[in-house]
Amino acid sequence: MARSKLIAAALACAAPLILSASPTAPVKACTDDSEWTDPTRAFHIFGNTWFVGTCGLSAILIKSPQGHVLIDGPMEENVLAIEANIQATGARLRDVKAIVFSHAHFDHTGGIARLKRDTGARVYGRGADAATLEAGHTLPGDPQIKVSHGFAPVRPVVRITPGKPLRIGATFITPIATSGHTPGSTSWTWRSCEGRRCMQFVYADSLTAVSDDDYRFTDERAHPGYLAAFRASIARVGALRCDLLLTPHPSASRMWQRFGSTASAAAVDPQACMALAERASVGLDARTAREGGEP
Repeated sequence: MARSKLIAAALACAAPLILSASPTAPVKACTDDSEWTDPTRAFHIFGNTWFVGTCGLSAILIKSPQGHVLIDGPMEENVLAIEANIQATGARLRDVKAIVFSHAHFDHTGGIARLKRDTGARVYGRGADAATLEAGHTLPGDPQIKVSHGFAPVRPVVRITPGKPLRIGATFITPIATSGHTPGSTSWTWRSCEGRRCMQFVYADSLTAVSDDDYRFTDERAHPGYLAAFRASIARVGALRCDLLLTPHPSASRMWQRFGSTASAAAVDPQACMALAERASVGLDARTAREGGEP
């Protein structure tokens, strides 16, 4: 089927459904203003992909008969809710074979140590953020080093190579280097199918230029090449094939307008990654302007 016809068919079938629910989480509608710890029920997105996080922070489960992949373990306080949601999808905790992550800040990786212990999964990461996860605190080079919280360290973290797919059973998930928010920020892509209908997922990491009070993205002497790498990351996300966009903070990709019982927008949007990149570029331009312009 031609891609244009595939997308049209997907849009026609994109009405969101909650197909499975955690028995311990209350039924509630998530919004962009939800707290990071507000629980919600697991829901099926498409194919083998499920949302198992909270209202305010994403955790994504990609299932296969040979083992499952979990993306992000947001905050230790959320682990029990995440584990209940994983099991609500029909998966067993011990069948989670791999945990990967977007970036090593406590709101996305603070629960990984406990999830690793409870599942027995291997943890995979890249670059400086893999080292941060092993240390349990941010390391020099992170724009938020002076304001970031620590978390339980995770050891070992298996190193991955950007662009080289990680295979877990029948799942191939590809890491994309998107340095900027942190030095080792990583986005993820994978393909999921229902019969002959397939979708390309993108879990795009944060592209916001957030820092402590002293960090300057335009300080080329202190951070050589960092701003250029950030701009390249934004361009890289904008160029990805992107049928279904997900993000670590659901509000960044309007997830609660696209999924769940109160959804009002189509879940599938092939232009979503491009739009996200455009917003991120505008935000980075505004940040560099406040710093006095680029060097």
